[in-house]
Amino acid sequence: MIDELLSQDEINALLSGADLGGVRGAGGGDFPPGQESVLNELAGIFSSSTSSVYGMLAGKEVSTVVGEKSVMTQKDFASAPEEPFAFRVTCGGLDDAPLSLVITEKGALTLADLMMGGEGKDLPEEAGELYLNAAQEGLSQVVGAAFTSMSSLLGGKRLMPENISSSLESGDWVPFQDRSPDDELWSVLVTISIEDLGDFPLWIAMPLSVVKKVAGEAAKLISGKDAQQAPGRTGSPGRPSPAPERAEKPGAEAGRPASSHIYDQSSVDVRPAEFVPLIQKHGEGHGSSRLDLVADIPVRVTVELGRTRKNISDILSMTPGSVIELDKMAGEPVDILVNGKLVARGEVVVIDENFGVRITEIVSSAGRVHSL
Repeated sequence: MIDELLSQDEINALLSGADLGGVRGAGGGDFPPGQESVLNELAGIFSSSTSSVYGMLAGKEVSTVVGEKSVMTQKDFASAPEEPFAFRVTCGGLDDAPLSLVITEKGALTLADLMMGGEGKDLPEEAGELYLNAAQEGLSQVVGAAFTSMSSLLGGKRLMPENISSSLESGDWVPFQDRSPDDELWSVLVTISIEDLGDFPLWIAMPLSVVKKVAGEAAKLISGKDAQQAPGRTGSPGRPSPAPERAEKPGAEAGRPASSHIYDQSSVDVRPAEFVPLIQKHGEGHGSSRLDLVADIPVRVTVELGRTRKNISDILSMTPGSVIELDKMAGEPVDILVNGKLVARGEVVVIDENFGVRITEIVSSAGRVHSL
């Protein structure tokens, strides 16, 4: 349970002497114990996601440590990072809750260089548009990985990053531009340590009102699960009580606890398992009958217009109106795939207002069976 267990990142933080004593700050920053444990879990989720994404990109040893969690105004938060790069996103599936990730300009350049296949060392003096777009994509992957883990914490809600934007900030700025500089937010500092590259700070921030709502929902879900499990453990009316544990037999090993999974063989009937011989009638399990067993299983049907390969720089430079040239000539039949396997080819047609495909060629029956 979240209330009882610490994540690996929190254990590392304790070993390194970091403060896990909760949230500091005035003006509504005190969280009930259940909500505070949820916020600790959220911090651990983003820390683990950051470590995973950065490690994959760098191909090096990457560790993250959860640092201070704070409640402060937007303008006070904006005075902390030097030369900040702010990544902003709304949480689709969570009432479009705003979220902001902030790193330093050097951290953004390093992340961008790793995204483009570099080693994070030969960085440009200024962050151009190409580098900023690459840094945005890197932080987008961090958020996507974190949302996947947050889904189970929030009762299976499907979370999607939406309205993604980023900018290199200077002067008077705030993480959430549609809110007052005096509005309070909750933030957590995650320190990223990359082998041979040093340490980089990353701040995760959400408006205080939003994070209280999210933490409250998660805390209710957790307490609800505990309440459902509690009657079964206590033997409440309407639910059977668990069988009592077998008492420890006198003379057992000293210090060995009683357990329902440890039995005294002298009092348990133990004998070899007996199986009925399996006799298969002639003809059963052959031919079309095997296909009948799987005939009702749904499969994914995909129509592929064509493919191509692009460099990451080409992908990052795409804008509305960009054209991607595919590897097929105009008029060539499209491929029809079932679970990724080619089964037919056809031509694209329009049925009312929907696209469709008229099948013009089907691979051999034997080929279809083996491809599936």
